Amino acid sequence: MKTLFSQDLFRELPIIGILRGFALDLLPEIVGAAIRGGLRNIEITMNTPGAARQIREALALAEGRLNIGAGTVINRQLLEEALAEGASFVVTPTVEPTIIRECVERKIPVFPGAYTPTEIVTAWELGATMVKVFPAESLGPTYIRAVKAPLPQIKLLPTGGVDLKTLPMFLKAGADGFGVGSPLFDRDRIESRDWPWLESRCRAFAETYRKALS
Repeated sequence: MKTLFSQDLFRELPIIGILRGFALDLLPEIVGAAIRGGLRNIEITMNTPGAARQIREALALAEGRLNIGAGTVINRQLLEEALAEGASFVVTPTVEPTIIRECVERKIPVFPGAYTPTEIVTAWELGATMVKVFPAESLGPTYIRAVKAPLPQIKLLPTGGVDLKTLPMFLKAGADGFGVGSPLFDRDRIESRDWPWLESRCRAFAETYRKALS
């Protein structure tokens, strides 16, 4: 099963919301709140129990209003499981040449995780759509700016440490996209089923990005 990645949705809001370890029965409300709040991209990590099924269910729930991808793809088996269920993009925590090349061959957007300038360049030259700079909280916006100075052609997606306060700083430093986990999908709020909070949180990230862009 192949699901097309919508470039329009990603360009509209290049924020990837990261879902890790949530129960399947919470998924309909999570997806609904994300859509109502204006989120456009969700990554379901493959170390989530039943991740492949969650990808399939999320795609059905989203009805084309979200890009649904697979995260924490660390080997070929997980890649095949994710793509079989329709994941439209792939995220890795590290530079995995086999996975990157396979995604490029299949024309699947891939966001490999990298940390050092050498890893970032390697991932980009292998064909990364964007390079996920991870963990970004230990590096900060100044690191993004420093990397972009000699390497402006490389698209960077900081992940970890991106919240409502730091997102504008990362954008100003040259970030091209953002991976956001717990600051968006707060476990306590979600497990207490506070769906109005989640919807408003998604909307706050969307509005913060658009305000920082203008």
